Amino acid sequence: MSTVVENKPALAPEVTAFLNKAVQKAFVGGRWVEAADGATFDVLDPGTGQKIATVASLKKADVDKAVDIAVDAFHNSGWAKMPVNERSAVLHRIADAVEKRIHIFAQIESLDCGKVYGQAVGDIQNFIDTFRYFADLSQSVNYRNVIAVKHHEAWVARHPWGACGFIIPWNFPFLLAGWGLAPALAAGNTCVLKPAEDTPLSSLYLCHMLQELELLPAGVLNVVTGLGSEAGAAVSQNPKFRRMSFTGSPEVGRMVAEACGRNLVPVKCELGGKGAAVVFNDVDIAETAEKLVQAITFHTGQVCCDATRWLIQKDIYSDFVDECITRMKSVQVGYPMDEGTQMGPVVSAKQKARVLSYLQKGVAGGADLILEGGEAKVPGKNGFYVKPALLAGSLDNIAAREEIFGPVAYLAPFSSEEEGIRLANDTEYGLGNSVWSRDLARCARVAESFESGNGWINAHNVIVHGVPYAGVGKSGMGGGVVSPDTLNDYLRPISVVRPL
Repeated sequence: MSTVVENKPALAPEVTAFLNKAVQKAFVGGRWVEAADGATFDVLDPGTGQKIATVASLKKADVDKAVDIAVDAFHNSGWAKMPVNERSAVLHRIADAVEKRIHIFAQIESLDCGKVYGQAVGDIQNFIDTFRYFADLSQSVNYRNVIAVKHHEAWVARHPWGACGFIIPWNFPFLLAGWGLAPALAAGNTCVLKPAEDTPLSSLYLCHMLQELELLPAGVLNVVTGLGSEAGAAVSQNPKFRRMSFTGSPEVGRMVAEACGRNLVPVKCELGGKGAAVVFNDVDIAETAEKLVQAITFHTGQVCCDATRWLIQKDIYSDFVDECITRMKSVQVGYPMDEGTQMGPVVSAKQKARVLSYLQKGVAGGADLILEGGEAKVPGKNGFYVKPALLAGSLDNIAAREEIFGPVAYLAPFSSEEEGIRLANDTEYGLGNSVWSRDLARCARVAESFESGNGWINAHNVIVHGVPYAGVGKSGMGGGVVSPDTLNDYLRPISVVRPL
């Protein structure tokens, strides 16, 4: 397996003080607010199964008030009309402030979603990089484009839309908050963020930091906590938003898109995946197996763009499988904050049951369980741990068709390049696939043949600021993230024409 990432088990005093709050309140209009009915919910540490926070559980009326405040802030706080270079400077100050507290944020993220500490540090750095990227990009955008047409003076002007809503999932809470908030804020919009009820803490700590340093006008960023069926539904159904962004499962994405459609609110959906890795017979077997095992065990396989279907050319299939089994058996499952841990828990008991149930359903449907997987035991920790697992067989199997969201890969052989492409594309999803070969011309040819938003060569999960990242089919709609196109999504165009 990969080199062990350095962990930092001792909690910072700031983290302890933050977690010791009796109730973590929502952040609305620059103030900390409880639910009108006083409702709360508990947040658990996935590594121990123990409660680490009690959080305000907002309902529809609470969320609607937050949206009204965001709308008012758009019109009256000065944020939307602030010169672009000044807004850019604010975003840079936010990035700098997070960077100074990177280990505080990483510890909160590790505790909240069960992410190995070193990986959490990477997520916080990604947030920082995203804010800096869009802060800089916003200064290079032409907000007034002249159009050359006969007999008319014409141009397109671009302005912020207004209040924007964001619903983010539990697997990358802080990173994905950055992907949504940074371009929207850089463009001059105001925001209402609904974090997953499993993992709201890093977004709330961000608000503590922003309030302490007075980095944003009141109402520009609001974080509404609560259950998805209540607070999340209220966000998706509010007609006063001008843009909506949802990241999560296709099942919930359909409901969010339907609600937005009724209100004619443009919506961006970043959904699930069932990515394929197409491995040709000229690869270095040990190196490629290592990289794919790292990918499927990273954050315990709870990654939408992961390679979960491994398609291996027939003449190396047996050797490749043996190599993968050996490497996956060596993965050290443990508490995310403990030294030496390479794979932590899944996020919840519900997610653990989901992973284990797919192993059962896959075998019942005829798949071979070539690496057993199952429940993992970590001494002294009653968390939500599972072992890495490998299935093999027909790609019609339910475990090869549906998203498991755990450290489970499904293997199948192929013969020709054409067959490898066909099998990779035989899915309702279309987020990210990869091709592995020494023949770079073949790699380019295969990558361009994928019916997905992203095609990677001799690597997987390659997401770079400046390169569009999006999905097709069940994997998404409405535009991508981390690129110039994303910033444009948060700018409203108006065509201005004068006859000459």
